[in-house]
Amino acid sequence: MSQVFRALSDPTRRRVLQLLRKGPMSAGELSDQFDVSKPTMSAHFAVLKEADLVHAEKAGKSVLYHLKLSVLEEALLGFVDSFGIGAEAPEPGRETAR
Repeated sequence: MSQVFRALSDPTRRRVLQLLRKGPMSAGELSDQFDVSKPTMSAHFAVLKEADLVHAEKAGKSVLYHLKLSVLEEALLGFVDSFGIGAEAPEPGRETAR
């Protein structure tokens, strides 16, 4: 889960994920959306792949990136569950420690 949140900590990587919600895009198409060098974008793609948030598929000379939304959903649900959010409410008259 920590790799997912590390990946999400950067606004560029969050924007890449937002762009991929519309469908697969090539590394070049994604890079064109940002004012950074290709090696910098490549490093962002590596972090996203390491967190398993994207799937890279070789398509000729290009690399197509696909969003793996299920991994993001699992990480967020796991995070929420770790705080007991969504758990059953305490019985009336019983206080919970804060």
